[in-house]
Amino acid sequence: MSGRILLVDDDDAVRVVVAQALRRSGHDVRTAASLAELERELVSHPPDVLVTDVVLPDGDGIERAQEVLATRPGMPVIVLSARNTLTTAVRANEAGAYDYLPKPFDLDTLTRTVAAALARAGSSAPVEPRGEDLPLIGRSAAMQEVYRVIARVVSNDLTVLVSGESGTGKELVARAVHDLGARRAAPFVPINMAAIPRDLIEAELFGHERGAFTGAGQRNAGRFEQAAGGTLFLDEIGDMPIEAQTRLLRVLQSGEFTTVGGARTIRADVRIVAATNRDLQGAVASGQFREDLYYRLAVVPILLPALRERRDDVAELARHFLQKASDEGLPRKTLDAGAVAALEAHDWPGNVRELENLMRRLAALSRDDHIGAAEVQGMIGRAAAVEPVGDVGIEAAVRAMIDRLARNDPAALDDGSLYDRVIGEVEKPLIEAMLARHGGNQLRAARAIGLNRNTLRKRLDVLGIDPVGRGAD
Repeated sequence: MSGRILLVDDDDAVRVVVAQALRRSGHDVRTAASLAELERELVSHPPDVLVTDVVLPDGDGIERAQEVLATRPGMPVIVLSARNTLTTAVRANEAGAYDYLPKPFDLDTLTRTVAAALARAGSSAPVEPRGEDLPLIGRSAAMQEVYRVIARVVSNDLTVLVSGESGTGKELVARAVHDLGARRAAPFVPINMAAIPRDLIEAELFGHERGAFTGAGQRNAGRFEQAAGGTLFLDEIGDMPIEAQTRLLRVLQSGEFTTVGGARTIRADVRIVAATNRDLQGAVASGQFREDLYYRLAVVPILLPALRERRDDVAELARHFLQKASDEGLPRKTLDAGAVAALEAHDWPGNVRELENLMRRLAALSRDDHIGAAEVQGMIGRAAAVEPVGDVGIEAAVRAMIDRLARNDPAALDDGSLYDRVIGEVEKPLIEAMLARHGGNQLRAARAIGLNRNTLRKRLDVLGIDPVGRGAD
């Protein structure tokens, strides 16, 4: 273990989720809910780092931390507090705390702070937690509520229904429920119900026997079998055909299933997490979704907020995605205050997914190391011309562009230029996206698009695209 951590907090949910996160980072974590429990743990299991709340049922955490530091000066203390005032921060500093984190705080920030504290204290092998282990980022009140619900479900197998707009990170929530729970050593198996042909959904979910239907040359295990002991993530559950809903309901009720064409009963040893961007209650009312299945799935509902409803998180998310792009080989970039303001002012119809894509494009295509407001606004404007909102698709984006021309330049619909206009609108962001994906390497981008390198270079000149480096070519 990289370090012994004593976590003191009287909030059960906070203790569960923080302790799980620290354990996933390789630490030996003990918890206490009061100063009395803290005293017992200090004697029986002396920690390398003390993480403590301020307001505890039987006293003040900062005062006790100061006393602890008087006898153990080499032990870092990290103070947490929901009383996010200047006075609290000053008191923590005067007490000698290593750091002070106001609630609500981001779990990744806390794990990094603990790792840094251990490193300073000379821990034998401090482990820097990987960002992908804690993919949910945000300090906003809306995200803190999501964290609290996750904390309450990781210790049980209750079915979870995650709802929210496209691009809000529903699969990340599902993975967090799995990764922090008792089934984390077993598989996490996702299946997108909207991507499976109607006549193949049952075979995909439950598997099939050889000869069960034309083309079934051998037995195949379905997703329920593949996820045995772990978590089955049913993405876009609202797009599941009604006939398949009936069979899924039977499995959830009985805990058993048979393969297509099979007779042997198989136990469904999985945790179910479902997700949707649709209004399932509305679908129930219209007869498109079974009411009894809805209530089987929505045992624990989690509503993910749209990014426009958590603007306080935009800057932190943007910097995280720029760092992620840098880790993957794209140029390292930073945002100035104007760029952050421009990002926070945008409504983000594509939510976190749209923000991540924008940061990747900026990392690859921005000329300067420091990104400003004008560049952010320009990139958002170019993307908006063709980028569909959520999952509505390219057809809707083209229709929106035509409607825009009809309002702003109606003559363009009759002057014979419409084909070139539409293709031009699509071509530039397509080339920019492929350059971004391949780190500015024109040869690889050309191959991905289906052009030869010389043709791509000509199109870069015609379209006014400034390529980022020559890569390997």
